[in-house]
Amino acid sequence: MALNYISAAEAAGLIKHGDNIGLSGFTPAGTAKAVTAELAKIAEAEHAKGNPFQVGIFTGASTGESCDGILSRVKAIRYRAPYTTNNDFRKAVNNGEIAYNDIHLSQMAQEVRYGFMGKVDIAIIEACEVTEDGKIYLTAAGGISPTLCRLAPKIVVELNAAHSKSGMGLHDVYEPLDPPYRREIPIYKPSDRIGTPYIQVDPKKIVGVVETNWPDEARHFSEADPITEMIGQKVADFLVADLKRGIIPSTFLPLQSGVGNIANAVLGALGRDTTIPPFEMYTEVIQNAVIGLIRDGRIKFGSTCSLTVTNDCLQEVYDNMDFFRDKLVLRPSEISNNPEVVRRLGVIAMNTAIEADIYGNVNSTHIGGTKMMNGIGGSGDFTRNAYISIFTCPSEAKEGKISAIVPMVSHADHSEHSVNVIITEQGIADLRGKGPKERAQAIIENCAHPDYKNLLWDYLKLTDGKSQTPQALQAAFGMHVELAKSGDMRNTNWGQYK
Repeated sequence: MALNYISAAEAAGLIKHGDNIGLSGFTPAGTAKAVTAELAKIAEAEHAKGNPFQVGIFTGASTGESCDGILSRVKAIRYRAPYTTNNDFRKAVNNGEIAYNDIHLSQMAQEVRYGFMGKVDIAIIEACEVTEDGKIYLTAAGGISPTLCRLAPKIVVELNAAHSKSGMGLHDVYEPLDPPYRREIPIYKPSDRIGTPYIQVDPKKIVGVVETNWPDEARHFSEADPITEMIGQKVADFLVADLKRGIIPSTFLPLQSGVGNIANAVLGALGRDTTIPPFEMYTEVIQNAVIGLIRDGRIKFGSTCSLTVTNDCLQEVYDNMDFFRDKLVLRPSEISNNPEVVRRLGVIAMNTAIEADIYGNVNSTHIGGTKMMNGIGGSGDFTRNAYISIFTCPSEAKEGKISAIVPMVSHADHSEHSVNVIITEQGIADLRGKGPKERAQAIIENCAHPDYKNLLWDYLKLTDGKSQTPQALQAAFGMHVELAKSGDMRNTNWGQYK
């Protein structure tokens, strides 16, 4: 069957008000871009005529400017799940303009399959190659593309020349059966492959192929600074100590690392510390630091959902595919983040927090408990099932006006039951084997900034000190209240709560 080549504008014209569209990609890597950019023009024109035009969007994770950015600015998004990083989208969500559903990334594909969010009307999938018999070779991410392609009655393929065909073969496409027929996922080491290197679809469903040459809208993270370097080194020191005392096997264990400059600093420190043997990654995103460590032989293999790297780094991978081909695999997000596999492999999870409280609960999504930042992403998938779960963050923010350690988190994403270790540039709080009062002592003494230690100890004096988890409920959010009032948590006066 011959493929039907159409323009991005023609493809966008297939989308109607009220449709749910499914997009390839995971983080801006591998996300369809050309059709959504044209869709924004249609929405803007319809709104100018006084007509409604909004769509629901299902993705693997965040997209980039050409989707979340421009579509949110023209108010074309009614519903969106599961994760985002775009500033304009964030503003629209926090203004109440978009019904944003923050979902664990491992659950997104299956919840779409279960019909929890409605039907998928059209899938827009970025590919480096598509064949007339319906084989779609994805680009830099797996995401939820296999599920979208199976469910959608119409598929548009963005054939993107910015992604080299040398990347064909990086993917391992595998979709589990739904309950009650689901079986174990047969991944026993990060390098195992269990699927196919492409998505197979009925070619009759491919309603159009849009040729593009549009590089990924990669995010650039700030360079490591003294604070992130200190955090990275403390994570490495902690893991070396556990390795030496036999808590971690001598062969080491696979690592998962979140996104951002702290994650890059942590991986850099682990790479430099030769006490740690060459290790593997079983993670959801691979950043520049990982590619460098693979080059250096410090990382033996990287299993991931997405190459969340800069475009020059991605080109390096494409240009040296003979070297990287047996050292990388890209999986769908429900496999890369699958709780069963994470727990069985013994993955050590390392993620970042917005704030943590003195008992080990972590907020990773909401500023002040109400304003969405990015979403929970895959941190919960890994944290709850990790061999060791580690959260990192600077001890303070906004020139010291905000403490990352508070009496009670303003929004809880990861409960104390799932958090093993908290690390700031101040130190390490190992919470394993400790009761709530012992955890509070470890977190305040080791992780809180000196400007806030006495304030947190004084908070505990407001409690009865006898309860299993001592809290003074009338004052638990006192530091947050003070921040809203004066702009500085250091001004908190516990006297008003006595």
